[in-house]
Amino acid sequence: MNPHLAQLQPYPFEKLRALFAGVTPNPQYKEIKLSIGEPQHATPQFIMDALADGLKGLANYPTTQGTPFLRQAIAAWCDRRYGIFLNPETEILPVNGSREALFSFAQTVIDPGSGYVPIVVSPNPFYQIYEGAAYLSGAEPRFLNNLPENGFAFDYSQLSEAEWARVQLFYVCSPGNPTGKVLSLDDWETLFALSDKYGFVIASDECYSEIYFDEANPPIGGLQAAKLLGRSNERLVMFSSLSKRSNVPGMRSGFVAGDAAILKKYLLFRTYQGCAMSPPVQTASVAAWNDETHVLENRDQYREKFSACTPLVSEVLGTSMPDASFYLWARTPIADTEFARGLLEHYNVVVLPGSFLARDSQGVNPGANFIRIALVASLAECLEATQRIRQFAQQL
Repeated sequence: MNPHLAQLQPYPFEKLRALFAGVTPNPQYKEIKLSIGEPQHATPQFIMDALADGLKGLANYPTTQGTPFLRQAIAAWCDRRYGIFLNPETEILPVNGSREALFSFAQTVIDPGSGYVPIVVSPNPFYQIYEGAAYLSGAEPRFLNNLPENGFAFDYSQLSEAEWARVQLFYVCSPGNPTGKVLSLDDWETLFALSDKYGFVIASDECYSEIYFDEANPPIGGLQAAKLLGRSNERLVMFSSLSKRSNVPGMRSGFVAGDAAILKKYLLFRTYQGCAMSPPVQTASVAAWNDETHVLENRDQYREKFSACTPLVSEVLGTSMPDASFYLWARTPIADTEFARGLLEHYNVVVLPGSFLARDSQGVNPGANFIRIALVASLAECLEATQRIRQFAQQL
């Protein structure tokens, strides 16, 4: 067996099941789950219709590169959203959701035979796929703490000069999961400078990019930042997804875009991996990327929920509106695990302890004494859940 499998930690939701073992939820309340970042808004009908219309494509093997129609639709969306021009033939590659792409990307760019153990850097707290991708590519994961007292900015001083020289891949997530932090143009400039100095590849996870609150100020993307700073896309690849944007997590549809030289190698890897997108999903994806009306309506729903629920939680827990995304990252007055168990037992609301989303680094787990609240349910359920959270916190 691959020895690196032994390095993988249980996924956060496995830890959550173990944490809740033996807990009997209060039957007085209906369960409300705000623990998983699974969009629960209705999938637009036109996307489902396009999926059905594409069923005739099941008679054909799909290509790994996807259809020209899909790549052109993605390129047109990137132009509208970010003002960037991408060559659909060389700078865009459809993928089966950003999760599998974020994982497999490390297998392409990490060189385990470089004479040293490569380092893969990621935020802390973080999306656990980054860690697994590092281990299974033969690299060593390192985590840069994102602490609230520093505005959730990266603490680059955590790595020495010798360690930075071993970095081959840097995962960045903006808007961030779970903090909602959006990197500014200055943040990107600092990260680009480090990439230039040490030669590592930047994997920019932007799957929450379309969940934001100010229509006049959408989150800046990595490729957009590069253009604004007069840079090329060298050593920079972005990852995007329809799951959150269009409420189609079960469709598993996204794309990677950026450095053409890297994507050429990544296409080669994926050709052998056997992960071409299903033809009906490609047809539905074209329809989704070509429409923005449903995305605006989606944001309106999140905006309404955050406006209603954030004050309820902030009255009793340390939290505020995030820059973007659909999470509240709330500080707890007791251990986050105890808070989550008690909330389930007394009020039947499920949230995720923040310590499950982070690793000890520099003597601290930056997720400890935080909970992640995913405002993905209906407005009524989110309001009910946050009222229960407030009641529980007031009793502590």
